[in-house]
Amino acid sequence: MTERVVVEADGGSRGNPGPAGYGAVVKDAVTGEVLVERHEFLGVVTNNVAEYSGLIAGLAAAAGTGASIVDVRMDSKLVVEQMSGRWKIKHAALQPLAARARELADAFDRVSYMWIPRAENSHADRLANVAMDGGTGRPAKTAPARVTEPDRVSPAGWTGARGTPTKLLLLRHGQTEMSVDRRYSGRGDVPLTEHGRGQAAAAAKRLATMPGLIGEDGEAAPIVASPLTRTKQTAQAVADALGGRVETHPGLIETDFGEWEGLTFAEAAERDPELHRCWLSDPSCAPPGGESFDAVYVRVRGALDDLVEQHAGRTVVVVSHVTPIKTLLRLGLDAGPSLLFRLHLDLASLSIVEFYPDGNASVRLVNDISHLS
Repeated sequence: MTERVVVEADGGSRGNPGPAGYGAVVKDAVTGEVLVERHEFLGVVTNNVAEYSGLIAGLAAAAGTGASIVDVRMDSKLVVEQMSGRWKIKHAALQPLAARARELADAFDRVSYMWIPRAENSHADRLANVAMDGGTGRPAKTAPARVTEPDRVSPAGWTGARGTPTKLLLLRHGQTEMSVDRRYSGRGDVPLTEHGRGQAAAAAKRLATMPGLIGEDGEAAPIVASPLTRTKQTAQAVADALGGRVETHPGLIETDFGEWEGLTFAEAAERDPELHRCWLSDPSCAPPGGESFDAVYVRVRGALDDLVEQHAGRTVVVVSHVTPIKTLLRLGLDAGPSLLFRLHLDLASLSIVEFYPDGNASVRLVNDISHLS
């Protein structure tokens, strides 16, 4: 009998909601030996319902091994935070699933939950894709469903989009010393300049006058930022203006530029000429030691799923960086990766995109800087 096991679980939906499935694998925590695999097609449900279903299947399978300690590893920030008790479960469809997962977890001496990057959850992801492929009759895929089958969205209104959308107000952070010199600024944690703080204040003043950001009960709209200092400072200016508070989401962080961090475009091009040319045209190319735009798409797609599930039907202020914001606009427009290379976003600019529960979307505003004049 194995005393301690690791449960890796995943779920996906091609359409959100759409044809969905989950995958779960139970491994010996010491040897890494695979003890149990589970996968199942779920019909038409949302990504997060599929994620919870994978967790439930994984916990049930772990109980069959006789283990007393379970380490759950998932790439769903929403499920991990909710099961850890740090996020409230507001969506009615998820509440009974979370209750069932807790019921199963109570049978063990200890259960821990940890978020892992999607690349580290490839076994469960593969099983989830097997389940979806079996249910839809499509050939098996090895890539994540969120990349190979992105949501098909179209503008609201005349297309017949229905339901109350989740409106994202996308605010890029203000100026930093790195942006003054137009240097690659990814994971380096640089603060706003004095001018950048002024830009953040101007954007916050503008947002404070917009409808829908203060509820009838006086509660401010959710404000969700990348975990880096420059975005948190910008978001805090908004929170001060609205009387709200700032949450962070790791999926909204800027691209990891690896060894190009701190270099100008010219310096990076001189250092790695062929790779830099590839980087500026092919989303699968990554800087040395860094992250491709394809990888950014995967995590931003996951962050969007979390935002829509956590704040369904509300207006949310999202404070992030140029690449994640471009990616969210790309998702709203149902555009290809060329948008990343053709769209310009100024510092402290505001864009707006709405995501509807029926799968439609509407981009309402792009790169507005009127508040900076």
